[in-house]
Amino acid sequence: MERELGKPAIAGGIPARDTKIYYGHQYIDEDDVQAVVQVLRYQDLTCGPKIGELERRLCEITGAKYAVACSSDTAALHIACLAAGVAEGDEVITTPITFAASANCALYCGARPVFADIDPETYNIDPEKVAQAVGPKTKAVMAVDYTGQSAKLDELLEICRKNGLTLIEDGAHVIGTRYRGRPNGSIADMTTFSFHPVKTVTGGEGGAVTTNDESLYRKLLLYRSHGITRAEELMENVPDGPWYYEQVALGYNYRLTDIQAALIISQLNKLPMFSRRRKEIVAKYDEAFARLPQLSVQKEIPESDTTRHLYILRLVPEKLTIGRRQFFDALAAENVCCNVHYIPVYYLPYYQKLGYRRGLCPNAEKLYEEIITLPLYYSMTDRDVDSVIEAVTKIAVYYARQ
Repeated sequence: MERELGKPAIAGGIPARDTKIYYGHQYIDEDDVQAVVQVLRYQDLTCGPKIGELERRLCEITGAKYAVACSSDTAALHIACLAAGVAEGDEVITTPITFAASANCALYCGARPVFADIDPETYNIDPEKVAQAVGPKTKAVMAVDYTGQSAKLDELLEICRKNGLTLIEDGAHVIGTRYRGRPNGSIADMTTFSFHPVKTVTGGEGGAVTTNDESLYRKLLLYRSHGITRAEELMENVPDGPWYYEQVALGYNYRLTDIQAALIISQLNKLPMFSRRRKEIVAKYDEAFARLPQLSVQKEIPESDTTRHLYILRLVPEKLTIGRRQFFDALAAENVCCNVHYIPVYYLPYYQKLGYRRGLCPNAEKLYEEIITLPLYYSMTDRDVDSVIEAVTKIAVYYARQ
């Protein structure tokens, strides 16, 4: 049966296009393949020269003095908390609009996450709410650069300096972004990165921590690799020989392989073109959706020159006759595959069992009810972008409240 002209496809209907557009996708070219193949043909598959090369490259890109590559952003967050001295009985302030790892890293250390509400326009953690959440047990602030837009780092650093806290920037989304002209990764006390496949730069998996503090850097190295060292200045005993090592802290096996490092290095070489294309797509989306009163576009602060990892479309419920789920399903019927980022962390059953309750962060909770993550990745064609815009516009107009 033919679809009514102008009416969005519904489940079982005829989609506007034959192929699906996914919300995220990695881009791998022949340079990436050959970078990995080269590593497979030499001796060191892990703990080899590519790890140091990757760390140096990250320092060049971010402007940080030190970088520590590790197995994932979750691992990076964990060792950053450990390096900051987060321990049993402490509190770490973070945002609820993030992946659970941003809060879980506090739990790993025996600390308690404290959730501060977001700015309703930028969707990033609100520094005023952070300041209000600081208490005698607060040890660190975990600021997330949601969607790739930088958090207000200057304001957060001021709060941290005033209260003797460590600012950890969860930069899983932020590689390629600059804050007040400086690359993110060189501003907070520590910044973590993710190289998951849907991120701007990928290694399949992988993460890193950057810092300008040599003391933190030495701790990060220890916690990444079992707390074991061969550095004589850290040992309690005189080495018996070149094989000698000591465990001086309780660390973890959070090492990255040279295979992954080689892929990440090759991907980092393409970061400028990845960034340009993402900005082009975001600009087209913003221009199209700003015209529709049924939709709201994420506000960007002027301090952030953003390489966007996610594009968040916010619905205006009072101007639509359908809810978020129906809008989501209508897009899927048009072969535009979306997602939702994120469920507030304290909604998750594990956190509910810890005693967290809804109502903690009203701005974050309202945002969650109204958002959809649209497709955004380097290899989207202009036709893909136009198809997403057409599908969103068609649905918004058809279901507009009169």
